[in-house]
Amino acid sequence: QVQLVESGGGLVQPGGSLRLSCTASGGTLALYAVGWYRQAPGKERERVSCISTKPGATYYEDVVKGRFTVPRDNSKSTVYLQMDGLGLQDPGVYYCAAQSACRNPDGTPWSTRYLIWGQGTPVTVSS
Repeated sequence: QVQLVESGGGLVQPGGSLRLSCTASGGTLALYAVGWYRQAPGKERERVSCISTKPGATYYEDVVKGRFTVPRDNSKSTVYLQMDGLGLQDPGVYYCAAQSACRNPDGTPWSTRYLIWGQGTPVTVSS
């Protein structure tokens, strides 16, 4: 079974950028959609974005749309989360997950049950 490791988190000033990586081992990441999620202290985990196995099919939650992008490099078994314009609403632990798809056939987000999760990487935004 594929295993995921996130990296790239850290401390950034408001308005700054970070690029997170989600690297797979033990399997072929190209066969999976990869979702990015985050959990702020005291809050529930929320979806951030997702990249499908289909070329060009990416999804973003409204709170990050226009600021975050999620490229993937299948040759490196890695999916990235490029985060620009980070603000005080963005801190938390960021997780990637391998999943069968980003969306159900009816367009609703794929369930977070039974996903393959990484261990998370923390992001702090502070001046």
